[in-house]
Amino acid sequence: MSPMPAQPISPLDGRYRAAVTELGDHLSEAGLNRARVQVEVEWLLYLTDHELFGAERLSAEQATALRAVVTDFGQPEIDQLATLEATTRHDVKAVEYLVRGKLSELGLDRVAELTHFACTSEDINNLSYAITIREAVHEVWLPKFRAVIAALRERAEAHRAVPMLAHTHGQPATPTTVGKEFAVFVYRLERILKQIEATEFLGKFSGATGTFSAHLVADPAQDWPAISEEFVTSLGLSWNPLTTQIESHDWQAELYQRVSHANRVLHNLATDVWTYISMGYFTQIPQAGATGSSTMPHKINPIRFENAEANLELSSALLDSLAATLVTSRLQRDLTDSTTQRNIGVALGHSLLALDNIQRGLGEISVDAARLSADLDGNWEILGEAIQTVIRAEVTAGRSTIEDPYALLKELTRGKRVGQQDLVAFIDGLEIGDAAKQRLRTLTPQTYIGVAPALVDRLDS
Repeated sequence: MSPMPAQPISPLDGRYRAAVTELGDHLSEAGLNRARVQVEVEWLLYLTDHELFGAERLSAEQATALRAVVTDFGQPEIDQLATLEATTRHDVKAVEYLVRGKLSELGLDRVAELTHFACTSEDINNLSYAITIREAVHEVWLPKFRAVIAALRERAEAHRAVPMLAHTHGQPATPTTVGKEFAVFVYRLERILKQIEATEFLGKFSGATGTFSAHLVADPAQDWPAISEEFVTSLGLSWNPLTTQIESHDWQAELYQRVSHANRVLHNLATDVWTYISMGYFTQIPQAGATGSSTMPHKINPIRFENAEANLELSSALLDSLAATLVTSRLQRDLTDSTTQRNIGVALGHSLLALDNIQRGLGEISVDAARLSADLDGNWEILGEAIQTVIRAEVTAGRSTIEDPYALLKELTRGKRVGQQDLVAFIDGLEIGDAAKQRLRTLTPQTYIGVAPALVDRLDS
């Protein structure tokens, strides 16, 4: 058997690539290297703009040409870095040599020694990761997350008043509405959305052990912490003033925990929708040409929600691991974060794939109002809660002397099927006020939904 051509090991780079490809622009090795080049270039321009160490400011044209190394970063640079790293055996050193080569091509050899000036590799890496993670989250993951929330909100509003039998502990329970149940997820996810949107992306730029030692020896007259803060914030990041060789990754742990939390809420959504489909409350809209089962032609499997469920579990497992491990570094530095951070794209990729499946899945289901109504009609005993509660109120108001209303209704309804006529007859025989009797006589499982529709409206309050 002849060997196969090289194939991707991860399904994110194979079967599911179309759903996650945008993440690769940021969280791939190439995306990381482009950000590294960006940090190296911007640091060199900062030094020349401030004419440190006697360097002359670059002209606007020269600065534009140097920044074009970042904006035009592509396959030639990717290949060149691979060649350089094969010799250096050091990824950041390869980036430094690439930038030096570009300076030479632009006739800027006079400032070549300001490339990677006073930097440890982690100065470049931590800023590069912050940039790429920020862009991946804000430009790719968050838009898809917001789209899912918007799809849920749309269904919450459309079905705000559609009554549905609830099932606490899997048993028939006080009715709700379809829209209110969707609204619960909207509310939960929007809270997490605000937390993720508020994420602070930190960066350090303080040398080998976070002390600015080399900087100070090179020029004791400069306020290097102030320079560091100005440079880091110029990249759109928040400055971390107190670090070891590495930025402590606490902001990453916070972010991953929030995304993992979002994953778990979405997992809850996926399993609930799957269950409603199995109960017949939601029907799946057939997709042209699609096959549910290879042997049972009638089936439409809820594959979107099953796929989402699995990928959310994978994503959270990876994100939880990242959040737990990245906050620990031995003494001033170890390299465990070097390999773990390369899996950030994988962790977010599985979440992004799940979001895509949920969004698609929500567009492929409809509410079966007839099934919902039939289930409500078959469970009049759920009104026992309402009846015993009204009796309690009547007793308190002095209009009834019934003892232990709960026990009375428990005897009537627990484990039994009770129809409308049975309940009306029971209500007519109660010692309660006429107004209370009339409210209970007109109550049905379809109308016993409290203020559920109005609760949906609170999403905008």
